[in-house]
Amino acid sequence: METIESMKRISRKNIISPKGFKAVGIHCGLKHKKNDLALLVSEVPASVAGVFTTNAIQAAPLSVTKQVVYETQKMQAVVINSGNANACTGKQGMKDALTMQQKTAEHLGIDQNLVGIASTGVIGEQMKMEPLLAGIEQLQPLDSLEGSIQFSQAILTTDTVTKNTAYATAIDDREVVVAGVAKGSGMIEPNMATMLGFITTDANIESEHLQQALKDITDVTFNSITVDGDTSTNDMVLVMANGMAGNNALTPSHPDWQSFLNALHAVARDLAKMIAKDGEGATKLIETKVTGAVSDEEARKIAKSVVGSPLVKTAVFGCDANWGRIIAAVGYSGATIDPDDIKIYIGTTLVVENGEPIPFSEDELLIYLKQHEVKFVVELNQGTGEGTAWGCDLTYDYVQINATYRT
Repeated sequence: METIESMKRISRKNIISPKGFKAVGIHCGLKHKKNDLALLVSEVPASVAGVFTTNAIQAAPLSVTKQVVYETQKMQAVVINSGNANACTGKQGMKDALTMQQKTAEHLGIDQNLVGIASTGVIGEQMKMEPLLAGIEQLQPLDSLEGSIQFSQAILTTDTVTKNTAYATAIDDREVVVAGVAKGSGMIEPNMATMLGFITTDANIESEHLQQALKDITDVTFNSITVDGDTSTNDMVLVMANGMAGNNALTPSHPDWQSFLNALHAVARDLAKMIAKDGEGATKLIETKVTGAVSDEEARKIAKSVVGSPLVKTAVFGCDANWGRIIAAVGYSGATIDPDDIKIYIGTTLVVENGEPIPFSEDELLIYLKQHEVKFVVELNQGTGEGTAWGCDLTYDYVQINATYRT
């Protein structure tokens, strides 16, 4: 059986790679020029799963989409706008969200309860409904790469690149494809943040099992990234599984269950890393792997503490091998540690052993830290727990982008 690490991405790495999906993105006028309205459609109603922001302030689109995920448990389409979050917009915001759902359903000729919605952009501004509703009428989903590209562009805000990936695996001797697209660049501090993720698969699986799989995988992927420590109001990851691959229904007892989990995990991990790497103003992806923790949860907690530390992030930006900032972040993580048992590696260079400094070449680590991806390893020697987290450096551009976000 393929492991997550051995799985290979397929060349058709776009959201409509699984059978039976179409997508499109257009410019409707919520933003000045760029695509700002997207639609993803399945030929048939699909099983659906979702995870959502933990921010106590939640945007109207989340309430609408949660009802579809948790009550209908089927979804055939999801419509997304960028440029306006429809968050903190009161009763009018909820009315607008429901109208957005209703008009999309009418346009597609499907039940309103089969339509999910998502919004991303500025918080606290009422939605411009006239261009939005006119745009919905223009949405004609495509089963081509063009439609997939348009879709991935239309959901972006401050992102600098689109984020797409896909994997194939064999289930019941049939090819099953899992594909994903995401947006996210700032306010990335899961559990969930200014991040939207949409995953499609042609696997046959009921919503109950899909929800559990997504929840477990989210903990070690989307919930293991951070950019700036802020948690937003809007964000979600949705998975739609339309069953068109024709496999026998997947359950945890199915012999190929792990193969499906590995494909879903690989897609989620790719998207999470892409989001972290594209953090606002970022120049480098930071990965921290923690081993020897008392539990996997504690290991992830420490790893996120390190990649989320502003001092670590600025040291990486400045190519400074300041391991003191790493060990300090380990110490204030709140996890169980023994300072005398800690080892720290920057890349493959051991810089701390038994909590004490090890001589190293500053020049060699300067060269290493100039790379676009930087890895730290923290060995705790307290147990068997392991975890990995991803983040990015903190740059001058991050301040500039967020100081002028509304202007």
